[in-house]
Amino acid sequence: MRILAVSGSVRADSYNTLLLRAALEAAPEGVELELWEGLGELPMYDQDLEDGGLPVSVRRLREDWEAADAILFSTPEYNGSIPGGLKNAIDWASRPKLEAALTNLTVAVVGASTGQFGALWAQTDLKKVLGVAGARVVGTEIPVARAQERFAPDGTLLDDELRAQLRLHLETLAAAAAPVETRAAA
Repeated sequence: MRILAVSGSVRADSYNTLLLRAALEAAPEGVELELWEGLGELPMYDQDLEDGGLPVSVRRLREDWEAADAILFSTPEYNGSIPGGLKNAIDWASRPKLEAALTNLTVAVVGASTGQFGALWAQTDLKKVLGVAGARVVGTEIPVARAQERFAPDGTLLDDELRAQLRLHLETLAAAAAPVETRAAA
């Protein structure tokens, strides 16, 4: 099972990227988690670009996301919602309608912030946007509050309970993304 890990933050020391790196380490057997980078390379969604020849960064996003068995998104919270860059990537991945990379793709959401709510509003909004874009959203939110206290200076996750939650979240995502015949055999 190949799951892409997509951070909604392009910041070098992003807690959401650290959260996904922790998920890499917590991944259950049989799950290959790969950090996808490229959010900052995407142009703003523009129908004219869609019609006139896609930029390389957009083609890469669509190919990579479509080739994944599932995607785990991690989002910060900007002004009570998801960052514009992440929404932009979803807009690109939701086209062309019914043939898009996100159509029927199984996805899950987590999020981290330095505040006390752990990007909970952003996760709720992200789940809604992904569902409208055609993805199959599974699992509950994992709000990681006060993220600055959850990671060591070298980026190592300090919270064993959170590590266990990430593992369970990935197990749920992988099970939901497995082909029907695989789920029936389990």
